[in-house]
Amino acid sequence: MHLLGPSLLLLEYLAFSDSTYNTWNFKHPETLYAWDGACVWIPCTFSFLTGGGHILDNLTVYHNFTYDKETKNYKGAILYYKNLKTEESTPSQERIRFLGNKKNNCTLLINPVKVNDSGLLGLRVMSGTDKWMESLYLNISERAPQPHIEPRQEIWEDQEVTVTCSLNFACHDYQIHLQWSLEGSVITSTFLSPEMVATQSRLSFQPKWTHDGKNLTCQLWDPMKQRVLSEKTVLLEVKHAPKLKIQVSPEEATVTEGESVTMRCQVISSNPPHWSVSWFKDRTQLKEQGTTLTLPEVTRTMSGNYTCQVSNDVGPRQSDAVDLQVHYAPEPSWVQISPSSIKEGVTVELTCISAANPPPANYTWYFNKQEMPGKNGRTFQIPQVLVKHAGRYSCLAENSLGPGSVDQEADLDVQYPPKGVTTVIQNPTPIREGDSVTLSCTFNSSNPRVTRYNWNSPGSQDQTSQEKLTIRKVTWDAEPVKCEACNQWCSWSPSVNLNILYAPKDVRIQISPHTEIRSGKRVLLQCEFSSSRPVDVHFFWKKDGSLLEEGKTLTFDPISPEDSGTYHCLVNNSIGQTSSEACDLRVLYAPRRLRVSISPKDGVVEGKTAVLTCESDANPSPSYYDWFDGNNQDLHHYGQTLRLEPVKLQHAGSYWCRGTNRLGQSQSPPTTLTVYYSAATISRRAALGVGFCLAIFLLAVWGVKLQRNWKRIQRQQGLQESSSGQSFFVRNMKARRTPQAEHPHSLGCYNPVMEDAVSYATLSFPLGETDTQRLRDAESSEMQEIPPSRDDRVTYAVADYENVTPEVLDDAGIHYSELVRFGNGKRAMAQEGVEYVTLKH
Repeated sequence: MHLLGPSLLLLEYLAFSDSTYNTWNFKHPETLYAWDGACVWIPCTFSFLTGGGHILDNLTVYHNFTYDKETKNYKGAILYYKNLKTEESTPSQERIRFLGNKKNNCTLLINPVKVNDSGLLGLRVMSGTDKWMESLYLNISERAPQPHIEPRQEIWEDQEVTVTCSLNFACHDYQIHLQWSLEGSVITSTFLSPEMVATQSRLSFQPKWTHDGKNLTCQLWDPMKQRVLSEKTVLLEVKHAPKLKIQVSPEEATVTEGESVTMRCQVISSNPPHWSVSWFKDRTQLKEQGTTLTLPEVTRTMSGNYTCQVSNDVGPRQSDAVDLQVHYAPEPSWVQISPSSIKEGVTVELTCISAANPPPANYTWYFNKQEMPGKNGRTFQIPQVLVKHAGRYSCLAENSLGPGSVDQEADLDVQYPPKGVTTVIQNPTPIREGDSVTLSCTFNSSNPRVTRYNWNSPGSQDQTSQEKLTIRKVTWDAEPVKCEACNQWCSWSPSVNLNILYAPKDVRIQISPHTEIRSGKRVLLQCEFSSSRPVDVHFFWKKDGSLLEEGKTLTFDPISPEDSGTYHCLVNNSIGQTSSEACDLRVLYAPRRLRVSISPKDGVVEGKTAVLTCESDANPSPSYYDWFDGNNQDLHHYGQTLRLEPVKLQHAGSYWCRGTNRLGQSQSPPTTLTVYYSAATISRRAALGVGFCLAIFLLAVWGVKLQRNWKRIQRQQGLQESSSGQSFFVRNMKARRTPQAEHPHSLGCYNPVMEDAVSYATLSFPLGETDTQRLRDAESSEMQEIPPSRDDRVTYAVADYENVTPEVLDDAGIHYSELVRFGNGKRAMAQEGVEYVTLKH
């Protein structure tokens, strides 16, 4: 496709802007391509050059618009209108949709698009008082355009090449496929952005020389209608070395010695054209040049593989090889004997050697010049050669061209190795580990004579080629010993077992089960050893160096964490004792014996640091910990150590932890954290406590005073109401005096609170008491009711008397009370006088 809108038209509408300068910035393709019935996706973005805060108010899409200078407005067919404030749009134009937004997206979709939609398309946008007309060009064809194939690069044989097929069209609502006529790796991409609208397909393939001159087609495929919309075809030109073939006459490339052969190198394909031809036999270049090679009167030496090589600018290339076979009768034959040295009892193979083409089909064998019946193959074997098979052998080869001749005979000489070889132990038995052992090698006969000896004992310290062998400090696992007597061949003696006595070896402990060991399970420790001579053994067990018990098996049913330790197994026989390697038995168990340790342990002063550590016994160690306070509240801390910094008074209390590993979990008992007041806190709380106590005391004093005043008033009212001949009330006014020190004999009490108040006392007069038994004070502020069953109780009232002493009679401030009996009780006869009572208030 090509851009069809003239640039002058673009300059014209750009010249008629609504603003003195452009405040809009649009991004979109300048030209969009489509065909009739397809759709057009117009990717579009905009921004305001004056900054943020602007939004798009309305959008009008014009077709082939012009600018009217008189009305200063645009004219043309309105394809679409949308008021973004009211969301009002033209309902009749359903094939045009606005897919953008108010801020930065002005994407449009036209579906379907028509041929008459081609031309200039104007986007009239408004934002407040700012207006702008943005234009783009639509190129709508009647049919789908051809895709474009690129690049047109050189293509070389067997070098991967990538070819791109592209079409300046993409629309989400109209799916298309780009497909290729060649097989390969295909990657399809769709671009829909303000910078580019296209569909691309990239084909990667390995070109062959057979692709040279072939068409490569990219088709635009409509998957909905299942048809090809358009296609583009290019001719492939694959650079390759020449492709060759040799034509031979005769065609079978098989001739008899003396005949002629003609070969022609045919170039099947070459790009670029070839320019030289060379010939090779068995990879060796011949002096002949040209496309034809002629071999007159061939000989047997001309048999081999022939190739031709042709070169062009890409490089040289050789043809497939032609195997030329020149037939001739067998050459004089000779016999090859294998092996070269023959010993009695081995297998001997005799081979008849004779060059011929075709190979000989029949052979005749001779032994001491006598034909051997039944022997007509190229080879024959003597499975176990004996001395009687020794002699002279020859053969005669024959092929389709006739028989050959006998060249020379072969001599078969049968020998034998030493016989009756024996290894003799010269030491007294039994032999213990570490002893020295001497052995000798003997034999009965040998042909040829014995020239050397070999021993199979690597622990010997003497020359192993000698007749005798000495082994110093023989090992417990010494292998059986045998010797070899050799001439041209060697014979081994039977093996001699040294039967060495030794302590138990390879003592080891096997644990069952072999998997991890958990507390509470049944565990079996079994003592094993590899060998012992003598075989009578005893087993013992040690744990951490201490002897446990005797026996081959140590059973724990069930096993506990206390059974963990290092175990040894000891096995002894009459020669010695052997201990196993240390076996560390580790018992896995869930956490236990958890406790919380606090540092410092004697308490912490507020503001300092307290470290709480969850100590546990577990294997494996706990993977995580949980911490709780005395109210069982989860503290959501999972480390082994809980650090409180700084410590506050509310941190005081009990704490406990819970440890968990993969076997289970356990929790500690609570541990109390003691937090002491700091000096500052003690000062503040002491001041607060003193103030509070003082306030309570003052309130108590004031309350007592109020209570006594109220009771005084209530009792006065009660006495007045009940004084009908049985009681009387005495009020004696007095002057206040400074309190004096009480006399030791004073019976009064001083009450500074109750001024001008009447005090009542209940006095008991028991019968027969002496004068020293004075009356006893009752409750000073309450008047008790006289019980009806008691006649010896009377109530008296004295008003405001203080500092009354019998010794001072002339003090005007001293008052005497007369004891007047109230009530109906009978007075005791023993006391007729008036008792005086000193009351101090």
